[in-house]
Amino acid sequence: MKEKELLRLNELKEIDNSVFNEGYEYVCGIDEAGRGPLAGPVVVAAVIMPKDSMIEGVNDSKKVSEKKREKLYDLIIEEAISYSVGIVDQNEIDRINILNATKAGLTETIKTLKVKPDVILVDALTNIDTCGVQYRSIVKGDAKSYSIAAASIIAKVTRDRIMRQWDEIYPQYGFAKHKGYGTAAHIAAIKENGLCPLHRLSFVKNIIK
Repeated sequence: MKEKELLRLNELKEIDNSVFNEGYEYVCGIDEAGRGPLAGPVVVAAVIMPKDSMIEGVNDSKKVSEKKREKLYDLIIEEAISYSVGIVDQNEIDRINILNATKAGLTETIKTLKVKPDVILVDALTNIDTCGVQYRSIVKGDAKSYSIAAASIIAKVTRDRIMRQWDEIYPQYGFAKHKGYGTAAHIAAIKENGLCPLHRLSFVKNIIK
């Protein structure tokens, strides 16, 4: 590993290491993907990485290419002590709103972890049900914590794979390309084809008059 990458990873691990140094063994990072799109689910991932984990390239998923994320996904789940994913679909998002759907997905991930964490590091969320586990909310956590960054990659890759599968069923919308986000091409496709069952009705009100 190059010295520059080693320095970057050590910086990314500062928060995690400070928590380990408090005596905690299982530190869990949690992040989500898909709060903003017009279609598809929100996906939340939780991951407990070993204390000495140093996977080259782990970073905020938004800073990593799609091809590299796929490779990192495999490395992260292979090395993880435990990981889980919570998926909340567009109908539930419409029913309870995106913030509550994200929180529900987070609670689901904690319940399905095979190892109970001692402490949770979460990207920005507060007032959440962590099943009694203490948590620390870190603004822009996916860029500041190794565990949260690893979770962001699991969440993003999982969601992207879901959207690529949906693209085969609804090819006219281009989901494989934009993953449901409100790009000009996606909005044009909605105006041309109308909505499909994957769309979040609460998100597209201003597009479909």
